[in-house]
Amino acid sequence: MGTINLKVNGEDREVNVTDDTPLLWVLRDHLGLNGTKFGCGMAQCGACTVHLNGIPIRSCVTPVSATINQQILTIEGLSESSDRSVQRAWTELDVPQCGYCQSGQMLAAAALLSENPQPTDDDIDAAMSGNICRCGTYQSIRAAIHRASELLSQQS
Repeated sequence: MGTINLKVNGEDREVNVTDDTPLLWVLRDHLGLNGTKFGCGMAQCGACTVHLNGIPIRSCVTPVSATINQQILTIEGLSESSDRSVQRAWTELDVPQCGYCQSGQMLAAAALLSENPQPTDDDIDAAMSGNICRCGTYQSIRAAIHRASELLSQQS
C-alpha cells in the first residue's frame, strides 16, 4: 500500500491503497463518492461509468494506478463541470425508475454530448450501447439525451 494522488471532480485527493485497487472501490470506499455504482464487476453493464480525461471508462476494471494525476469525473462532479443539461433533461422527463444505472447512463450521455452536441438516434444508440438498464428505460434515456441537446443549443 502506498499514497496515490488523484484528481477527482476537480479536487486533488490522496488515498492509501494498493496500485491494483479498482477505481470504483477507491471512489466509493475511500472517498465516499457513492454515486458510482457496482453492477457486474466485468465492465459489461456501465453502472460504474466515470470519465477519465473526458472519456467514459468502467471504473470496476480500471486499476487506480492507471488514473494517477488524470482528471476523474464522477456523477457528483458532473453538475460542477457542465451546465446541468443532462441532469435537467433526466429530471424533466422522469427517466429513472429504480435509478441504479442512471449515474453511468448520465455520464455516458454527457460524454456523447460533449463530442456530438446534436446526436441522432443512431448516434445515441451506439454511444449508450454499453450501458444496461434493468428497468428498460432506453426510450426515455434517448429522449432525455435529445432534450439535453436542445437545452445545450439554447445556451449557445
